[in-house]
Amino acid sequence: MRPTCTPVTPVSPTLAWSAGTVCPRWHDEHVTQEPVTAPVPVASAAAQPVASDRVWTIPNLLSFFRLAGVPLFVYLLLGPEADGWAIAILMVAGVTDWADGKLARMLNQSSRLGALLDPAADRLYILATLIAFVIRDVVPIWVVAVILGRDVLVGFSLLVLRRYGYQALQVNYVGKAATFNLLYAFPLLLLAVGTSGVAPFVAPLAYAFTAWGGVLYVLSGIAYVRQVFEIAAADSSHPMS
Repeated sequence: MRPTCTPVTPVSPTLAWSAGTVCPRWHDEHVTQEPVTAPVPVASAAAQPVASDRVWTIPNLLSFFRLAGVPLFVYLLLGPEADGWAIAILMVAGVTDWADGKLARMLNQSSRLGALLDPAADRLYILATLIAFVIRDVVPIWVVAVILGRDVLVGFSLLVLRRYGYQALQVNYVGKAATFNLLYAFPLLLLAVGTSGVAPFVAPLAYAFTAWGGVLYVLSGIAYVRQVFEIAAADSSHPMS
């Protein structure tokens, strides 16, 4: 008896679509993979948690709280140059960044708004911090140019996705690792350029986190753009009827 067909695993765990449906290859030499020609969006509720339209959830409140800290963080860096308080805000932002995703899964409070707020807060912190660091000569301007160029490229790819009727792809693991490294690099960079006795010891860690985070950030952007154009190419080759 021939096996029933099952959905293809997406090319990447970050893709929110599937290239089609195939039948699994058994030991029977007559059973072969038979891809369906048309790409279809993944819509299985069992495969992914269902995102709701709720606004006032605990994870969303944490994301709002994190966003509200961005202007205060920039003021502390550029106004009184209260680096200690700025570092404290970064640490709180890092904790809430971890907590909102964890709570969304634990409390079943995933939402469409949360899926937008979480990466938006991360991007704002990264961009605001880098601009403030350039003004204070903590990092060179080319670092901001590379990070900003990556985000512009990803933004363009999002427009391509919209054109083909797809939503934004989920943040991939490389992107999460990049954000983690950069958010931990920033307070270390402040300590490294300071006058405290720990500056010589944290400097190597600060530059390592910055370099590794920057490389991963660019690589995640390239992977994201590549996935978007793979989706667009497949959709153009197999138009939906």
